[in-house]
Amino acid sequence: MKFGTKTIHAGQHADLSTGAIMTPIYQTSTYVQAKPGEHKGYEYSRTANPTRTALEKNIAALENGNYGMCFGSGLAAIDCIIKLLKPGDEVISTNDLYGGTYRIFTKVFESLGIRFHFTGMGDLSKVTSLINDNTKMIWTETPTNPMLNVIDITELAKISNANNLLLVVDNTFATPYLQKPLDLGADIVMHSLTKYMGGHSDVVMGAAICKDEKIAEQLYFLQNSCGAVPGPQDSFLVLRGIKTLHVRMQRHCENGKIVAEYLASNPKIKNVYWPGLTTHSNHEIAKKQMKDFGGMLSFDLVGNKLEDAIKLVSNTKYFTLAESLGGVESLIGHPASMTHAAIPKEEREKTGVVDSLIRLSVGIEDIEDLIDDLDRAINLI
Repeated sequence: MKFGTKTIHAGQHADLSTGAIMTPIYQTSTYVQAKPGEHKGYEYSRTANPTRTALEKNIAALENGNYGMCFGSGLAAIDCIIKLLKPGDEVISTNDLYGGTYRIFTKVFESLGIRFHFTGMGDLSKVTSLINDNTKMIWTETPTNPMLNVIDITELAKISNANNLLLVVDNTFATPYLQKPLDLGADIVMHSLTKYMGGHSDVVMGAAICKDEKIAEQLYFLQNSCGAVPGPQDSFLVLRGIKTLHVRMQRHCENGKIVAEYLASNPKIKNVYWPGLTTHSNHEIAKKQMKDFGGMLSFDLVGNKLEDAIKLVSNTKYFTLAESLGGVESLIGHPASMTHAAIPKEEREKTGVVDSLIRLSVGIEDIEDLIDDLDRAINLI
């Protein structure tokens, strides 16, 4: 089954009782049992719900995984994955990552005895140098948020396999349409389904996907025991959104390319971070492991003035100033004061998140309107 067909059909079937073509919203907390322990596969909706099950099977198929589990948010998925570890364990993480991930690592799990090492993963020798007897996991985003660095998953998997470590890849920016980390050697893929997978800025949800049965058993146990599961209404919304994922992603990529090239030619823009540009430091890796280059990009301004960045992001019309990304509408954000405010200034600046850095989630509107919008705002500074 090809990818576009999977988005529409994988894990889904017509409702047996009515013939409804769309997966019903099973808005129920509990299920009838003929006698104790004798039921139709469902006992209680924290453990499993038919709408959520259809979604979990669908996202597992899209990532070429065997098992999928959904959570109330992307951070809830991260929380579950880190709970595979125990006090004294250590994690090597990319240092260019979503601020919420950094926050849960450093402010929640470090106090519970798990140690995190943050490093750039462009040079994988830095990863190898941090491995010790307590290391249990490598955590990476690719492309990274917000600097759009692309990390070589295949080479990172070689390191994790040689040292018996779990490799977790946050695939939120790329989606399985562009990149399939499990096929490249990752053990677990996680998503904020809130973003491209849902695609319409109307739901908050996360997911984890894997191939290994033992890992899946642990994640399912934690999912049920800790209870951070999504409801059937949200599961339905993501299922509906995924049906157009391949079509939306194609347009995101097309628009992203034109916006990146426009910004790269603008004299007021200093740097443009988009993996599709041949000037991008990881362009060759992106060509190797991604189908296309996505609709996420960042750029900073000549002069690096905070006030210029604030003026720009506050004066766009179609690029809406807002948190999040991956919806059909274009969004603009200022990472230093918004998504990455949890990261100390000196740490974020080491990774390139300077005061004038601006992040775009390029939507699927008409590209002429988007370029005009950016041009008008840039001319104000």
